This record gives sequence, C-alpha cells and structure tokens, in this order.
Amino acid sequence: MKKKLVVLTGAGISAESGIKTFRDAGGLWEGHNVMDVATPEGWHKNPKLVMDFYNQRRQQLHEVQPNLGHEILAELEQDFEVFIITQNVDNLHEKSGSSNVLHLHGELLKVRSTVNSNYILDWQGDLNFGDVDDNGNQLRPHIVWFGEEVPALEEAVTIVGNADILVIIGTSLQVYPAAGLMNFAKTTIPVFYIDPKPAEIYNLQNDIKVIATTGSKGMEIVQKELKKLHYQSRTGLFVISPKETRTK
Repeated sequence: MKKKLVVLTGAGISAESGIKTFRDAGGLWEGHNVMDVATPEGWHKNPKLVMDFYNQRRQQLHEVQPNLGHEILAELEQDFEVFIITQNVDNLHEKSGSSNVLHLHGELLKVRSTVNSNYILDWQGDLNFGDVDDNGNQLRPHIVWFGEEVPALEEAVTIVGNADILVIIGTSLQVYPAAGLMNFAKTTIPVFYIDPKPAEIYNLQNDIKVIATTGSKGMEIVQKELKKLHYQSRTGLFVISPKETRTK
C-alpha cells in the first residue's frame, strides 16, 4: 500500500511560473490593494474592478505553465498516494498532472452565484455584468476572499490527519485557517518545509526539515529524500520516532 503524501502549497510554488504573490509586494497584488479585490467589501464597493481584476488573472493563467516543482509533485504519484491542498487559485497543479488537488481558496477557472454558493460553473473567459445563474442572480469569481468561510477546510483537516508524510511549499504560514492545517498532522510523521524565506514554526512536535530555497529546487531535494522513504517502506524499514515538543 502506498504511503499518503500530503502537500500544502502556497503562492511561492507558482511564483516561478510567473504568477505574482502579494506577500512580498507590500500588500499589493498585481498593483492592487488586496482589500479592494479580495474581500466581500471590495466586491460590494466596486464589483466591476473586482471582475476586471480576476478577468486579467484568468487571461494570465492561460499563458503560464507549471514549473519543475509542480511536475515533481505529479511524478511522485508513481510511488505515493499524493494529496495536494493548495491556497492557490491557479490550475498549475492540475496542468502538471496531479490528480488529487483540493483548492482551499477557490479557483480562477470557476465562477459561482452571488446568492447560491453551491451554483458553480467552469469559466474560461471573462466574467461580466449580466452573466447570471438560472435564477437571474449575478455570477462572481469562485474565490474565497479574506473574511469568508473556507468550505473545504474540514476535508483538508481530515486529509492532513491521515498523512504519512507532510510537505509544505511556498507559504508564509500567516494566512489562517490554512496556516494551522499542519497542526492536525500526526506527531510521528516527517515534515518538510520549503520556502526561500521560511517562517518560524512553533510547537509542532514533528521531525521538521526546513529547506530555505525555491519550490523547484526544494522539491528536487525532497524528491530524493522521499525516494529513500519509499524504498524503506517497501523493505519494511519505514520507522520514524516521535520527537519531543519543540518550544521557543
């Protein structure tokens, strides 16, 4: 039976593909204040601005490709049962061939009703005023904005709780509740954390290996480590001892 490899990804893994993040840009996302384009208040204040913003992001998404980090994660499905939980709204994990991807914060290539959150459509082009659901309600980007509930959170918690190995890639670990998911992992499993500017991780009882580099370079390192673990599991040598609680 394949070991369950759970991967938590943030904006950093897509940055190498040309998709900009806002954490390194003073709160700006593609030149816009995130409060104007990524909150319910921003939508109610200026829905045209919000639609135009996501229309541009959707157009950009059609022009970018997965990078090596995405590709390695897809390759790992040969040896592991891989589950990707991503904060990203792009489709680069799917483009690279990953088959189990859970989007915590929604998807650029989908829209939903402003009234019925379960009315969701695939959407490749621009979203405009007059694009409505079956009851005539305006459609909006299928994005979980700041201040909104995260519908996929419960499923994500279950997936993390069943992990045999946890990998965290390209996240500042500052956006909750996604940042708290790692705390639901079993304390006996190994954790790999890849980020050029890794955040401090407090009170996690696992054996943590911090790799301070990009997603692609980090995944090359982790892939080698995981291949060793895969070999050990096949030969009956997959044993990881629980560590003492780390405190700072």
